[in-house]
Amino acid sequence: MAYTVLNRKKLKDNYQYLNRLFTERQIEWGVVSKVFCGSRTYLKELIDLGVQQICDSRITNLKIIKSLNPDIETVFIKPPAKRYISSVVKYADASFNTEFETIKMLSDEAVKQCKIHKIIIMIELGELREGVMRNEFIDFYARVFQLPNIEVAGLGTNLTCMYGVLPSQDKLLQLCLYEQLIEAKFNKVIPYITGGTSVTIPLISKGLLPKDVNHFRVGETLFLGTDVYNSAPNPEMHQDVFKLYAEIIELREKPMIPDGDLGHNVSGDLLEFDQERDHTHAYRAIIDIGLLDVEASHIKPKDTALKIVGSSSDMMVIDLGENEAGYKVGSQVEFDLDYMGILRLMSCDYVDKLVT
Repeated sequence: MAYTVLNRKKLKDNYQYLNRLFTERQIEWGVVSKVFCGSRTYLKELIDLGVQQICDSRITNLKIIKSLNPDIETVFIKPPAKRYISSVVKYADASFNTEFETIKMLSDEAVKQCKIHKIIIMIELGELREGVMRNEFIDFYARVFQLPNIEVAGLGTNLTCMYGVLPSQDKLLQLCLYEQLIEAKFNKVIPYITGGTSVTIPLISKGLLPKDVNHFRVGETLFLGTDVYNSAPNPEMHQDVFKLYAEIIELREKPMIPDGDLGHNVSGDLLEFDQERDHTHAYRAIIDIGLLDVEASHIKPKDTALKIVGSSSDMMVIDLGENEAGYKVGSQVEFDLDYMGILRLMSCDYVDKLVT
């Protein structure tokens, strides 16, 4: 069976690097754990690092986190669906919100549970995902401040995740201005401006992060050591906290192109092949992982001589060329992963999750 491996030491190194970076600038931060998909094994590793706040977009994951350590602050990082209001109040200390009716339901439920529920109101700054429109936010806050058992703990924004709109000093200054307007108009203190995610981190070293942005929520950079803004590795971090290993279950020399009339494959693709390679052969290996587990575009063989040439639901085919490395049936093939690759693998029950 294929399996993923989390390297404990490398995760700790990455965490300590980010924690120093934020602490030196008096920035609080939460770890976005959704890539773990609720794995108790991996969440325990995260909690053991001393994480104070964990953010996730799945209530079931926050429930697991609270069962492992009820003292960790949990944040639900998308607007709650109505059917989950009770669970959000029960398992999330705070939630991101953009709809007044939803916040009203959170207020009613918080009263029932005798709790204070914190909310972060998200403002639309160009990404066109979640966010209150800027011309509405004053009236929006006015109504929210009237609700019992609701604490407005911050305002924030989302960038990059859907359309790739990059954070800029100007956009973040706008976010800070909105916080100042709200505090002045309503005589309230808004503790957090959560304007930072992994993609915002490079603005810190460039001196472009407004000083009032005091909260980050970070996932990808922690787990992959990436400079998301520039789509490059961060040289001071590990890029291989996660690894995938798959076993070779067949290895034979075979032709380079298929034989017969071609129709659509299992993915609905109609493939074309270079007929000039009709009489060439190569060693091909089948590994025990397929499209049900992860898409080939999100994994890359560590051995650069290998190439993924095809996938079906439960198997992938790798071109070994002349197989100079001497792979055999039973050999393990190691893969590097991108963020979506880890997310897909972690959500798959057919792939084991180990720690080294």
